[in-house]
Amino acid sequence: MKITPPSAAAREDALARLDGLVKPLGSLGRLEELAAWLSAAHDAVPPRELADVRVAVFAGDHGITASAVSAYPREITAAMVQVFLAGTSGVTVLARQVGARVKVFDLAVDADGLPDEVTAYKIRRGSGSIDREDALAPGEANRAFDAGRRIADAEIDDGADLLIPGDMGIGNTTVAAALVAARLGLPAEEVVGTGTGVDEEGHARKVAAVTAALTRTGDRAEDPFDRLTALGSACAAATAGFLVQGAVRGVPVLLDGVFSGAAALVAQDIAPGAVDWWLAGHRSTEPSQAHALKALGLEPILDLGLRLGEGSGAVQAVPVLRAARAILAEMSSLADLS
Repeated sequence: MKITPPSAAAREDALARLDGLVKPLGSLGRLEELAAWLSAAHDAVPPRELADVRVAVFAGDHGITASAVSAYPREITAAMVQVFLAGTSGVTVLARQVGARVKVFDLAVDADGLPDEVTAYKIRRGSGSIDREDALAPGEANRAFDAGRRIADAEIDDGADLLIPGDMGIGNTTVAAALVAARLGLPAEEVVGTGTGVDEEGHARKVAAVTAALTRTGDRAEDPFDRLTALGSACAAATAGFLVQGAVRGVPVLLDGVFSGAAALVAQDIAPGAVDWWLAGHRSTEPSQAHALKALGLEPILDLGLRLGEGSGAVQAVPVLRAARAILAEMSSLADLS
C-alpha cells in the first residue's frame, strides 16, 4: 500500500499566507494549524471546500459482553442499527446539522433481517469473548480489513472529500481498551473506562476481562492482524481498513473516539504514514483514546466530554475545519490595506 504524504510545499505556502492576513501573527491559533493541514492534504491554497462528508458506522456484536462489561445487553446493537436507518440516532441527527451523510455497515451483528445494503460486507455474527478465546477465526481480520478498504473506495468514488469512521457495538470500549493496551504495553487499569456508564463493579469486571485477554494473547499482539484476530473484532478490522484506504486515496479522515483511536493504532502499524492523513475530531472520556492519540501524535480538535461513539464527536468538528478553510479562502491580506 503506497501512501503519498500530504504536500509539504502547500503547507508552507498556507502558513506564509496565514501570516500575511489581516490579523496578528498566530492570533487564530489552532484554526491556522488546521488550515495549513487541509492545504497540505489538498495540495492547494486555499484548500477545497469540505462539501461532501461521509460517516461510515461499522456495527458488530462483541462476545465479551457475556462477562457483563456493559450497562446494556448486546441485543441493543441490532436495535440501534434500525435507529441509524431511521435517521434518529445521535450521529444521524448531528450529521444532518452539518450536511454529512451517514451509512451503517453490519460487519458482525448477531441478528438477521437487516437490509442487503447494510449486510453487504458482513463477515460473521458476533465475535469470540476475548478473555477466553480469539475474537475472530483465521483470515477474518484480513477479510474485514479489505471490506473497510472497499467501503472507503466506494464513498470516495461517489464524491466524498472527508471520511469519518463511526462505530456501534455493545462492548466495543472493552475491545478498544484491549487493543490499545496490547499495542502500547499498558496494564488494563490504565486503559479501561466506564464505557456505557458501568458502576464500580462493572468497571472491575472490565479490568479483569481485559487483563485476562492480554494474558491469553501474549506476544501475538505484536503483529497487527494477529492483534485484531485475538483481541479485536470484524468492525475494528474494517475500521482500520477504512482509515488506511482514506490515506491511500489522499482523502482526509476525521477520527472519532475510543474505537477509531484503537483501530488507528492498528492501521498505522499496517500502513506506516497513514496517520499523516488523519485528524482527531474530539477527545473522548475513555482513557484508552488519550493513550492512542498520544502514540499517534494527534491532538483532538474538540473536547466536549462526549462518549457516545457512532462518529458523533467527529461530526461536531466539521464546522471547525470549514472555518479553518474559510480563513484562507476569504480573509483579506495585509497587502490589501495599502
